[in-house]
Formats: sequence, structure tokens, C-alpha cells
Amino acid sequence: MPLHDTTGDALLARIRTLPADRRRILFTGATIVTMDPDLGVIDDGDLLVEGDTITAVGHRLHADDAVVVDAAGTILTPGFVDTHRHAWQAQLRRIMPDVDDLGGYVMSTLAGHATVYRPEDMYVGTRLAALSAIDSGITTMLDFSHNSRTREHSDAAIRALLDTGIRGVHASMGPHFGAWDRQWPGDLTRLKETYFGSDDQLLTLRLATLATDEIAGPALAYGPEPARLARDLGIGVSVDAVFGTASSEAVLRWAEDAILGPEVTLIHATGLTPEAWRAMGETGATVALAPTSDAQIGLETAIPAVDEALAAGIRPGLSIDVEVALAGDMFTQMRTLHAIQRMRAVNAAYGTGREPSRITTHDVLDFATLQGARTNGLAGVTGSLTPGKKADLLVIRAEDLNNMPLNDPIGTVVLGADARNISAVLINGEPRKWNGQVLDVDLAALRREVRASRDHVLNASHPGPRS
Repeated sequence: MPLHDTTGDALLARIRTLPADRRRILFTGATIVTMDPDLGVIDDGDLLVEGDTITAVGHRLHADDAVVVDAAGTILTPGFVDTHRHAWQAQLRRIMPDVDDLGGYVMSTLAGHATVYRPEDMYVGTRLAALSAIDSGITTMLDFSHNSRTREHSDAAIRALLDTGIRGVHASMGPHFGAWDRQWPGDLTRLKETYFGSDDQLLTLRLATLATDEIAGPALAYGPEPARLARDLGIGVSVDAVFGTASSEAVLRWAEDAILGPEVTLIHATGLTPEAWRAMGETGATVALAPTSDAQIGLETAIPAVDEALAAGIRPGLSIDVEVALAGDMFTQMRTLHAIQRMRAVNAAYGTGREPSRITTHDVLDFATLQGARTNGLAGVTGSLTPGKKADLLVIRAEDLNNMPLNDPIGTVVLGADARNISAVLINGEPRKWNGQVLDVDLAALRREVRASRDHVLNASHPGPRS
């Protein structure tokens, strides 16, 4: 079969004619980067998907009645896992690409544009972010939805995740500024009962908070009361804006109050004290790094805290953060972190005779997949191509112009590939991108909706003629 037909339309049609729960798809002849520590990389390997689950990985697999996808010349990897993105902002992408600092972002986006968002704007932004994530190989996205002004705003953000078919984590938080109904955090109970009644579904729920009261006051800050609510609901917690001295002191308080543990994710974690890192490591807290955000916006030290995390025994996940100023794909995060850490390692050892302590491409792919899943509380569900896990996977063309010839599959994924090389994306066994195109999207209609929402937000937050 010619390479360009590996995930052709005829195969998709055959797959989609089968009932999802009885569907079997067998990928053959691929280089399989499992990211499972016991399985490693399998050359010329096969992978079997039955329904929504990976059931076998190996050589020369057989499955009666399976749709066979000749995947020779491709790399199969787990889907990427985004551990923190403010998805509602997507229609404002790159509106401030040269933002000077956190204050500039806060005042423009959170104190300005966010205050005029309607529920339909939440839907449009979140849907656009999720579809773009799928296009670039992100199969799981934690949406840190911190513009929940009303119940309807939260409902719209969740509906957008549902409509795209992404494995979504809705992390709900009230807004920083402007008028809102003060329904958060109490509304989390309704959200869970309405949308998150099963443990075996694509969407999960988390409580989102800030580390301290420095930006938006005490109502949004993590502490004993939010922790108690999360425990009562049986959900995890994602804490944003964890950086600097005040956050370091807060981390130590949380540890002392026994509200810091594996169910709590600390986002950014720049400029923290050694004592705070020690407490995070000892309690098993997880960390979501945002490599481009930390470096470009300049959060505290502006250096992604990967060395500090690893020294504390924490293997972090990676995240996008804000598309108003940053790239929205995981390839950029992996490459940025890989380059910055290795630069720091060599610089620290320069002239000393010591051997630099560098991370590897395997490390950053691990952060972007398996560790991201663990950070989101989904390590048993996704993040590796392990039999028994859900079928969240990518088919990446290894013989495209920018990837050929295939010499090192992990190096190719991390340093060579990009969204154009992703031929197919499966989420929960369902094709969401195929033959290089995101499925079931009317792009013309989406463009109209995105532009109309963008124009409303800009006009309402800055009345008057636009240049």
C-alpha cells in the first residue's frame, strides 16, 4: 500500500461503519514508541485497538475481522497530554505576542477582555483550543477554566470539550476581576452531578485555584476550605500562579495542614525555595511546567523548574498556558524545555571540569505523555501505549520531507516532527484526525464563529472604533 494511503479515506469509511464497541483496528509495521518503561520502542511492530482500548502491542499480531492499517513508515506514539491551558482565550490568540510581564497579561486579558465574555464566547474559545490541540497531537487537555462568571459559562466550556471528543479535564475556577455570580466553588457539586457521573468517561473534573491572594484576593486562593470541598467531591486540585516567596510559604502551610499530596498539581513552580520543593517531593505533589510561558512572560526566574522538580523526585507534566501570547502545541513545549535545560546544564558546568547533567529527548517526551497523564490524575487511563489503557494515540509520518530518514524515533518526534506530520489521531479509540485532517469540523462556519466572538470581546472591552 502506498505510504500516502496509510490512513486514507477508504480505511476511515470502513472503520466508521463499525459499531464503536465492536470495532477492531490493527496497525501494522510501525515504529511504536510506547513510553511504557517495560515495553520501550518496538521496531516493525503492531498495535491492536479493540473498541476504546489498546489490547495488544507486539510483532505479527492477528485479529479476525480487524480493519488493518498498514502503518509502515510511521511512528506510533501516545497522544500528548496538556496539563494546563486557559482554553477560553483561544479567539484572542497572539493578541499580545510581546507581552512584557505577568502584570501586562493580567490587566489586558483577565481585568479587560475576560470581563465581557458571554457563555457563547466561552464555548467558541474552548472548542477552538480543543480542536487545535487535537490537530497538533494533544489528546488530553486540562482546561483551567478561570472565567466561570455564571453557571452557563461553565456549562458552555464543558459542552465545548464534549463536542470535540477530546479527553478533557475541566478545572473550574471563578474569574479574577469583574462582575460574576459568585456561584463558584459551590457550583462544582452541580457540575459533577450533571456532567461527571461516571469514572469511565472522556471528561473529568478538577477544582482550580490560585496559590495566594496576591492577584485576585483570598476567595480564589487554595487552602483548607477548597481542599475540603475537593476531597468531599473526590476530585483533584490544580493550583495556578505557584511562584516566588509567597507561594513557597503557602506550600509549606499546605504541607503542614496535610492538604498537599498526589491529588494536587502545582503549576509553574518557578522561583520556589528549597524548603518548598522538599515539601512537594515528600508529599507526592505533582507539577505542571509551562516552558514557554515561564521563559517568554518572565515568571519569577523565567526558567522552567525542571531541574528543581527532578531533584525533588518529581517528574513534571508540560502545559501550554495562554495562547494570547504563546504557541499552542506540545512540540514547542518539548523543544523549549529541552534547549533551556541543556543550555543551563552546560553553562553551570562550564570551566569546572564537571560533566553537565542534561535531560534527554526521552525525558521530555515522557513529560509530555506519561507524566502529563499522571499529573492530570489519569496515569491508569492514558499517557502510554500499554495494553489495557485507552486508545489515545498518534500516527506520525516518519518519511515526510522534514523527518526522513528515520534514525531515532524519539528524537524525530521531539526535534523533527510537527502537526503537519500527524496523519491520524485516535482518542478513546475514535478517529479524530485522519489523513492529516481534523474530522467533523466545518472550518468555514468555525471561522465565522471565532471572528464574531473575537470582535465582540474586543469591541465590548474596548468600546470605540478599531484601527
